[in-house]
Amino acid sequence: MKTILCALFLATNLIAQNAWISPNTRLIHTQAVQVTQVDARIDLADQIATTTLDIALRNPTSRPLESELLVPVPQGAVLKAFAFEGGYAEGTARLLPRDEARRIYDSIVAQTRDPALLEFVGNAVVKSSVFPVPANGTQKVRVTYEQLLETDGARLDYVLPRSEAVEYVVPWKLSVRVKSTWRIASVYSPSHEIAVKQSNEREASLSCATKDPGAFRVSLLRETKDEMTASLLAYPDPKIGGGYFLVMIAPPKPKADAKPIKREVTLVIDRSGSMAGPKLDQVKAAALQVIEGLEDGEGFNLIVYNEAVEMFAAQPVLKNAQTTQQARDYISALRVSGGTNIHDSIVEALRQKPVAGMLPIVLFLTDGLPTIGQTSEKAIREAVAKGNPHQRRVFTFGVGVDVNTPLLSRIARETRASAEFVLPKEDVEVKVSRVFERLRGPLLTRPVLRVLDDPNRVSDLIPSPLPDVFQGEQILLSGTYRGEAPLHFQLTGASAEGERKFDFTFNLDKASTANAFVARLWASNKIAVLSEAIRDLGADGATANTTELVNEIVRLSTQFGILTEYTAFLAEEGTSLAASPANATRASTVYNDKAMKTRSGVASVSQSENLQKSAESKQLNVRNRYLDAKMEAVEITSVQQCQAGALFNKGNRWTDANAARAERAHDRTVEIGSAEFGRLVDELASDNRQGLLALRGELLLEHRGQIVLVR
Repeated sequence: MKTILCALFLATNLIAQNAWISPNTRLIHTQAVQVTQVDARIDLADQIATTTLDIALRNPTSRPLESELLVPVPQGAVLKAFAFEGGYAEGTARLLPRDEARRIYDSIVAQTRDPALLEFVGNAVVKSSVFPVPANGTQKVRVTYEQLLETDGARLDYVLPRSEAVEYVVPWKLSVRVKSTWRIASVYSPSHEIAVKQSNEREASLSCATKDPGAFRVSLLRETKDEMTASLLAYPDPKIGGGYFLVMIAPPKPKADAKPIKREVTLVIDRSGSMAGPKLDQVKAAALQVIEGLEDGEGFNLIVYNEAVEMFAAQPVLKNAQTTQQARDYISALRVSGGTNIHDSIVEALRQKPVAGMLPIVLFLTDGLPTIGQTSEKAIREAVAKGNPHQRRVFTFGVGVDVNTPLLSRIARETRASAEFVLPKEDVEVKVSRVFERLRGPLLTRPVLRVLDDPNRVSDLIPSPLPDVFQGEQILLSGTYRGEAPLHFQLTGASAEGERKFDFTFNLDKASTANAFVARLWASNKIAVLSEAIRDLGADGATANTTELVNEIVRLSTQFGILTEYTAFLAEEGTSLAASPANATRASTVYNDKAMKTRSGVASVSQSENLQKSAESKQLNVRNRYLDAKMEAVEITSVQQCQAGALFNKGNRWTDANAARAERAHDRTVEIGSAEFGRLVDELASDNRQGLLALRGELLLEHRGQIVLVR
């Protein structure tokens, strides 16, 4: 018996005896080989990429099976090797160009009436026979191909085709080794979270383990000169008169004779009665670790507070053997008592005169709500906004869940910093040290990006303000643009060599619908920014008119299929996407009850974690993951993000959000396998929307001005 597998990418979807099989349905055919794991090893040597895929096949039956394997690969790739594990297997492999691959896909679709393979239209394919896959056993297949990568200025892009289907659940392990003739300025993946280790300036290794779908993308910025390296990715959208962009900026390596920017760190420690026990012990250990981690000659201070505020020194001191020992003695003597005076302690930290030439940083820890002195959330926020003359960065740490999470998040955001929340049973020392380690070697501080020529051509820049850049970091900035003329930017900031200014000109001639992830990343960040704005309006129990903000959130959520805990109801079976006013009203109620009224507790911490991740993340969240009110992970798999749009699965039909909002009968019906269907596939491919063909069930699409039902 022969089984045909698109094993790699639609690895959950196999063909056996002319029937599609999917473990996501109840009708599982047992006579089918299954893919259980894919390991990908990618070697990037300048423009040459060598990809090796180890595919684990599982035969659950009691007799050996033969399988035919289809592996989509980029057009222009060259097959280098095809092999089996063990000496008894036999088979052949051929690399077929995209036109021949399309003919194979069409013939399979004609038999099965399932178009899923067609999401890989435009790719070449490795077609092979695998025999035997042992009875009740596994067989491993290795495919190696090579390709020449295109460059865009200093940027090099690598793309590994994988299924876009949200149902895709096969585990992958990916590892990438990079060797470059030029210095590697930065490494970035918009598709998946990666761990990056850089052994030297020209070599790096990346790793990722995931079950998430979608093409695996990596972009490298290579520094060919001793200057700021930057690149722009753009997605055109005629509906907004331009499109969306993502700018990657990597600071230059400091010159050998440049004196590095030093840090001045003030630790503000809560010693109120609720800090008794392990919490204070962990905070003490964290404080010691921070001071020990500073270089000699960098600055520090300690401020401790309950209802009163005390200081280790009237002004920050320089680290040396003597001041370090004095700090150890001071920290060791700390005891707990009293209430929580957040206002006065943070004001005291911000008003210190900083050590000249250093980057002033505050690490602010609290385990409770403000109970002494000024307790108004708005007043404390205003004190930070107006009383920070030295532009100190305030990294906040909420220890436990009895903290005002919107307040701590807002303080951090306003000062180019970030907030962390330490849950019960988590270690304060670990969280503090992790943040402090990231603040090593400031490369560019107080960065500001200006749009030259016509500033009105660019809007909705995120993040704002830009954060400082430390060793191993880069600037990722997204926004919208209008028109097709080149964009001119100027970046200024302080570096080890003094004030720096860099001018960039980006042409938009390479804007492509293949860069749809750019639009989705921007939309995800924008929804988080708007949600945070609503949350801030609830300070001190205030009520406010949030209609405009909520309407925009619902519009973006529906258009892009990006859902959060506030808009998850849009995916429910009974929700009509065409009922925009009703959906906005429901969303307003959710935002009022959750974002505005919930200021502390586990549910508030989960909201802060979700919002910060969405606001700062530069990776796609294809399964719409978030933490619920009990800090448990939730996924929404009835929404498929596709290009800069989305489809919602309701009533066994995937409906394009645009078609749902149109609320009218479909203009035509297209039967899978018909000549008209073939033409539709060509049109979808030219729009880079063929990924939606991986979905099960009927499709109702808005396509080139028509509503089309595909069945």
